[in-house]
Amino acid sequence: MTRTQIAAALLIGSLASTGFALFAHAQGDAGTPMVGAWELSNADRDKTCTINFKLDAAGPGRALEFQKGCAEAFPETRDIVAWTIGKDDTLRLTDAKGKAIFELTEVENGLFEPLRPSENLVFLQTQAAAQGRERTADAMFGDWALMRAGGKPMCQISLLAEAHDTDSFDMNIKPGCDSLVTNFAPKSWRMERGLLLVLSERSDPWRFEEEESGTWHRIPQGRQPLLLVRQ
Repeated sequence: MTRTQIAAALLIGSLASTGFALFAHAQGDAGTPMVGAWELSNADRDKTCTINFKLDAAGPGRALEFQKGCAEAFPETRDIVAWTIGKDDTLRLTDAKGKAIFELTEVENGLFEPLRPSENLVFLQTQAAAQGRERTADAMFGDWALMRAGGKPMCQISLLAEAHDTDSFDMNIKPGCDSLVTNFAPKSWRMERGLLLVLSERSDPWRFEEEESGTWHRIPQGRQPLLLVRQ
């Protein structure tokens, strides 16, 4: 084999490896916009159920957690142990054998309805939207502090109104931040389905969900819970 042929073979192998890595990364990130608290309700919204979507593996999919009382409002939820998003972008809540109890499709940003109209009519939306406290970007501009739960501020940031690119806004990171923040290297931010996303060039976004107190906590929490508090 000539040097040219060897170089070509290495290039093809490198491209194939890179393509596979990107594909695997995309597959791993596919479900992250679902993470957090969602409300399942009937058409009249006189029956509701809060579901926390997680990224942990569970049976045939990823884990979820039902608020107390869900089984009484929606008996079908007793058999649900996992959730998945298929290649057709359909959200499926499944039993232990992978059978779909609910199949839902996104009809608006953050609002899901049954894939088949003949099914029992239910709606799934972010808890923030259901409670009428879903924030838009203009409500988030200003100075914030990143804090460890129960600890002192570890970084002061400003969420700016200037566009960073077509999908996000600029942010200003003040000097003296903890290494956890500097290693993450935040560059911009945006709102998505009621969550605040802090974006980085180095790793997956940090996602923050608002609590009723107005404080935002990172989801999933992981081993180092983080809070975002307005200054």
